[in-house]
Amino acid sequence: MILRAFGLVLVAALMMSAAGCSVENASAPAPGSGSTGAAATTDAPALAEPVSGAVTVDGSSTVFVVSQAVAEEFMKNHPKADVTVGTSGTGGGFKKFSNGEIDIADASRPIKESEAAACKEKGIEWVELKVAIDGLSVVVNPENDFCKALTVEQLKLLWQPDSTIKKWSELNPAWPAEEIKLYGADVDSGTFDYFTEVICGKTGATRKDYTPSADDNFLVKGVSGDKYSLGYFGYAYYIENKDKVRIVAIAEGGDPAAAVEPNDETIKTGKYSPLSRPLFIYANKASLKKPAVREFLKYYLGEAQKFVTEVGYIPLGDEVLGQSRQALNDAIVGGGASATPAQ
Repeated sequence: MILRAFGLVLVAALMMSAAGCSVENASAPAPGSGSTGAAATTDAPALAEPVSGAVTVDGSSTVFVVSQAVAEEFMKNHPKADVTVGTSGTGGGFKKFSNGEIDIADASRPIKESEAAACKEKGIEWVELKVAIDGLSVVVNPENDFCKALTVEQLKLLWQPDSTIKKWSELNPAWPAEEIKLYGADVDSGTFDYFTEVICGKTGATRKDYTPSADDNFLVKGVSGDKYSLGYFGYAYYIENKDKVRIVAIAEGGDPAAAVEPNDETIKTGKYSPLSRPLFIYANKASLKKPAVREFLKYYLGEAQKFVTEVGYIPLGDEVLGQSRQALNDAIVGGGASATPAQ
């Protein structure tokens, strides 16, 4: 995947200090956080002088493309900082996060109650930050000239645990009697959790005879290599691979004629339903005492928001982005870190 880099000029900021500690949430309370969040529309965080130190990020392959782009540019401006970004899936990222192995968890879904409980058990306090909007994309091979739209009902028939659907003609008699080769997210993926919940009605409910992977590029390769295949993954991977896969419009009701294709507008407004979703990063509040982590997060929610669009996702609205910035400010000030908070 091509991650675009831009030459950005950082503005030096004065350093301030404060004290205290609490778990924050940038939107609705996450399970087990005990937080109500903050409604705010703050401006972009001020950028600091160059910092040094390690920043460890892991989790969602969907969010990876944003975090990696941000990390690469951040390190250009902070040559002594070392930001590593992994892709063990949302669930895998939260496992590392709850064990205190990483500073930041990329997540394509909110933290689960069980994951929040694991954090609490290990004394990990966290702040949830929304960073972008995704439209989970259902795709087929470009040579597929018959499946232009699917209903949520058809997707459920295809993907539910007891599905007997094997051929395209079993979804629509007008379609070829050819076997459908399925590709999708694996069980550690937040995309898997989200898709199975909104399509099959229960998190984790899915047929087993499909090719799973936490690597979205692998899924792209699979769908692009089989004329009668179908798969799903994040919108940015579709945007990056338009020449290899074709998007399928989705109808929330039972009428394929009412199907909506994902694009910047339909995803942002929620018209592309039910597959529009927010993307998150979770930061260990103890890590905010480290200048490199603190400034990386401020940069992520500030100048680096341009990478959300560049990699193919949809930027947050001003109000929601302001909530994330305010939550980060509150976590920094509450944790006693010395930094210039978001203005």
